[in-house]
Amino acid sequence: MGWVGAVLALGTVALVLAVVHRSFGDYMATVYTTPRDWRVERGLYRLLGVDPRSGQTWQAYARGVLTFSLVGLLLVYALQRTQQWLPYSLGLPAVAPDLSFNTAASFVGNTNWQSYSPEQTVGYTVQLAGLAVQNFVSAAVGMAVAVALVRGFAHRRRGTIGNFWVDLVRGSLRILLPLSVVGAVVLMIGGVVQNFDGFTDVTTVAGGAQSIPGGPVASQEAIKLLGTNGGGFFNANSAHPFENPTAWTSVVEVLLMLAVPFSLPRTFGRMVGDLRQGYAILAAMGVIFVASFAALTALESAGSGTAPQLAGGAMEGKEARFGIVGTTLFATTSTTTSTGAVNAMHDSFTALGGMIPMLNMMLGEVAPGGVGSGLYGMLVLAVIAVFVAGLLVGRTPEYLGKKIGPREIKLASLYILVTPTLVLAGTALSFAIPAVRESVVSTTIWNPGVHGMSEVLYAFTSAANNNGSAFAGITANTPWMNTALGVAILLGRFVPIVLVLALAGSLARQDKVPATAGTLPTHRPQFVGLLVGVVVILTALTYFPVLALGPLAEGLV
Repeated sequence: MGWVGAVLALGTVALVLAVVHRSFGDYMATVYTTPRDWRVERGLYRLLGVDPRSGQTWQAYARGVLTFSLVGLLLVYALQRTQQWLPYSLGLPAVAPDLSFNTAASFVGNTNWQSYSPEQTVGYTVQLAGLAVQNFVSAAVGMAVAVALVRGFAHRRRGTIGNFWVDLVRGSLRILLPLSVVGAVVLMIGGVVQNFDGFTDVTTVAGGAQSIPGGPVASQEAIKLLGTNGGGFFNANSAHPFENPTAWTSVVEVLLMLAVPFSLPRTFGRMVGDLRQGYAILAAMGVIFVASFAALTALESAGSGTAPQLAGGAMEGKEARFGIVGTTLFATTSTTTSTGAVNAMHDSFTALGGMIPMLNMMLGEVAPGGVGSGLYGMLVLAVIAVFVAGLLVGRTPEYLGKKIGPREIKLASLYILVTPTLVLAGTALSFAIPAVRESVVSTTIWNPGVHGMSEVLYAFTSAANNNGSAFAGITANTPWMNTALGVAILLGRFVPIVLVLALAGSLARQDKVPATAGTLPTHRPQFVGLLVGVVVILTALTYFPVLALGPLAEGLV
């Protein structure tokens, strides 16, 4: 397809997103601001003992998030450990304790890292009652936290930032559930499997025996993508023809991943009363996304060697039905949105090409980022950007009429330090502790040397940033990797959430200060450029040394 195909593919996606951006963004703003509750919602509030009209302080909101997530973690763990007694277990045994912890942490943390082959490990009850449910509610949690931060900017002298239980229920029932139904129907039309047939034994053309797995795939595939979760029903994820049969279904899956994150800036602009602010955030996200897609497409199209030249690009590990452009568009989307789904094996990308998905995650997955997490991550970076601008002009920085003082900048600084600490510490400990290093080198890494270093670095980057994709040449189902990655997932998800909610509470208590001649306009191209620069520079300063030991070293050899 070449660059013409790349432009057409990107243009098609951009056109569809432009069509839905305004109406969908406005709809989500209405969902989170309307005083009207649905009848089913009122029933859930009574069941939970929640007063939907009662606002919460940021501490109460955070307790709600953490309590709800802890209950989900325990339930998913228990389902896996008792799987052999559950209906539709397909005769599969209980999942091992360390793997059960990793999987529960992963799905509750909206990461969906999978250290196992799903079709060989978990039955339909665990898939539906455990994993699919968390696909909905973990995404709704991220959206709720983003909306709480937006309220922090919008409120004046108020001690509350909304009600977590109301935001959770509305995000699940009014946004994610109906869109998932539509998405599942479209995917079924495209050939994605949806049944409860279990395993079907067949005889191959060559006369051999083969067991073909089935399952309720389309229903889980839709929310896996729409909620930027990423966990596949099959081990091959969206490279499996039962999950992603054709080139056009692959484009549909890309659109599902981008629909909510690219529409939330409109929701943000609507809720703060200035649509221009939402467009500025959207522009920063778009610039980074397009640059990443262009870089990855160029690197994968220019693979060195006779075979890549004859194939028109580095086709190793890629599905012929998608080609280079279909693969790079999907990989860019899944790693800039924290989805982690794959329609090709990132481990088979060229050395520098494989670095691009890793960089997308290291940027904080803010272009456009995960459902909710991308918006609140970019807003935290916007706070840092106006602080930097304030230092340059010698005045107190302001954003949306709120002063960015010592408390706000400390919270924002802690936010951006959490994931790099987890990534670098996890990678370092995996090689620094003698017993762990021996286990990692002998049982985890399939490709020793520099590429093996990249595989471990990618794993911790994916876990700490709640992405879930992996370099496929790594065996993560070991006690150390399951435990370490599970801890990285939980800390990488919930420590930043608490910091964001604390920032929302601090902003909500402030009154708005009037704009003056010295106020930095945050809706103009200059601020978009400053924001993109802050994102790139922070990432470069943090991760360049470790990248030099991994993908850069491999690519420059």
